[in-house]
Amino acid sequence: MWQHKQTGKANIFLHTLVAFLAVTFMGLGPTQSITQPTSWQAEAAKITKKQVGSKSQRVKQNQQLLKLNYDGTQTVEINDNQPTFTKANLKTNQGAWQKYRHLDRYNRPVVANALLNKKMMPTEKREPLTVDPTGWHNKKLKSGYLYNRSHLIGFQLSGQNNNPKNLITGTRSLNSPEMLRFEDDIAYYLKNHPKDYVRYQVTPVFKDTELVARGVHLQAESVKHAGLKFNVYIFNIEDGVKINYADGTSQIGASEQPNSTTATSQQNTSNATEQRSTENDGKINTASQGKIVGNVNSKIYHVPGQAGYKMNAANAQYFNTEAQAQAAGYRKAMR
Repeated sequence: MWQHKQTGKANIFLHTLVAFLAVTFMGLGPTQSITQPTSWQAEAAKITKKQVGSKSQRVKQNQQLLKLNYDGTQTVEINDNQPTFTKANLKTNQGAWQKYRHLDRYNRPVVANALLNKKMMPTEKREPLTVDPTGWHNKKLKSGYLYNRSHLIGFQLSGQNNNPKNLITGTRSLNSPEMLRFEDDIAYYLKNHPKDYVRYQVTPVFKDTELVARGVHLQAESVKHAGLKFNVYIFNIEDGVKINYADGTSQIGASEQPNSTTATSQQNTSNATEQRSTENDGKINTASQGKIVGNVNSKIYHVPGQAGYKMNAANAQYFNTEAQAQAAGYRKAMR
């Protein structure tokens, strides 16, 4: 574990690391810069402004992402939230497309790439998921189920459902709200810009031969209009649970131990949770409180009428004005 206080030795290591990576990485991938600018870890996280394309370069990128430590913030910004797609990556002459790399030797997804547009978005209802991704050892928690079958590129954007190249074992919080809010932003943009495209890349980050990803790297950029862009890394964690990433087994802390009265209802709502529904059980109607509501995990606030205004009370922080929310370090949701 890295310490928050820099030592001289650590400082030398960080400068060496940044210099090495600046000349090593090329192609399709990320740079790191954590959202906490006052943290020394933010400096260590500035990996590269080059994209990672080849297998060897992608492996190096993932190794650097694995050095990040979860400090209570599940989603962190990479490269000051700026995607690193090249002009060639943003070409639209072939229209919309989506590509999924073959599973690796451990049957794990590798990377998902797409040029999304509104026509690609499905109109049919999603069927139940039947594929069990690697490390699938689900478990009941007090607040729901631990794992979801998490799409790299969400069904609402791609129409991909039971595609093993597009599914990982993700925690409930990774799936929703963390990945969901970025997918919702893309969906909202495409619906309002039906002639535009969004370049999207999602990479699960595995350590060595582990079967459960430590996190997921997402970056997106709208092509014709500068209306949408992000570059983030999301930790695949669940508060109150110790996950064995090698095989997906877990130990539940006292705060998340299920009780017998909730076990049946959790089983009945497990499917709904996996669909990343914005109307899941446990969400409260914050509109009745007439306040600005912020998500303490994502640091995004919502105003009355926005899609994410309903959320679990445990994740909510209330403000009387948007100015108060912004002063507390929150940014406004896109919709």
